[in-house]
Amino acid sequence: MAELGLASRREADEWIGKGWVKVNGKVAEMGMQVTPDVRIEIDKVAQGQQANQVTVLINKPIGLVSGQAEDGHEPAITLVQPQNRWTEDNARFFFHPSQLKSLVPAGRLDIDSTGLLVLTQDGRVARQLIGEDAHMEKEYLVRVMYTGVINALAANSAAATHAARPVPRASAAQATQPGQVTQLSRIDDDDPVSTDVQSVFPREQLARLRHGLSLDGQALKPAKVEWQNPEQLRFVLTEGKKRQIRRMCELVGLKVVGLKRVRVGNVMLGNLPVGQWRYLAPHERF
Repeated sequence: MAELGLASRREADEWIGKGWVKVNGKVAEMGMQVTPDVRIEIDKVAQGQQANQVTVLINKPIGLVSGQAEDGHEPAITLVQPQNRWTEDNARFFFHPSQLKSLVPAGRLDIDSTGLLVLTQDGRVARQLIGEDAHMEKEYLVRVMYTGVINALAANSAAATHAARPVPRASAAQATQPGQVTQLSRIDDDDPVSTDVQSVFPREQLARLRHGLSLDGQALKPAKVEWQNPEQLRFVLTEGKKRQIRRMCELVGLKVVGLKRVRVGNVMLGNLPVGQWRYLAPHERF
């Protein structure tokens, strides 16, 4: 049932236990084996229950975490209140506090990133976005500076993305051991380039962003990376390692100064204001 997209595994177990599932016209039993050609029917009660599950889209501001509260930072779900609902949301749902029950993030967005965050009660949506076999595209706009410093530590630690500092030119050639920062070239007396970054960023490093980097000992899947304007890159990824884009950038001498997710699958952030939310519309599909 989960593989066919009819329900989440948890829902399927619940429905089978309540007798709401039939296989070839007979009530299904827990643990029964089926072949791919069977006819599965779902009781209307279960279908109605599923139809009332909501998926919420938030334009997450900087400073909120995606999931559980941590280190004194509030979770993004605290925004899901009537006063923060986007006034242009025309979905048929009316807000009720019960919708917050089992409303969980389907994917994460770093505390210092902004943009589209998906929270859902629907296990089918969660499976699409973060299931083991999920390959959903996620699009980001990323403002960068060029430091010319490779932060090798970022390859193996999500916590190391702010560790790199430009090293003196006299010692740059010596900083070649694993875990050390390496100066690629002199840039304006070692000051980072923050305007027209595109003109100074080496093309071969752009190629490495697209394919050729590894994080946590694993090669990254190919990514779409292109310049949106001279200070901003557009990333399209199909995986989501922790702080992936920031770590990728620091491995090629860039530093991220702003990161916004603008699309998940076919669903766009659009004009949803920062700090506000809306329901996923019935016609929208990831």
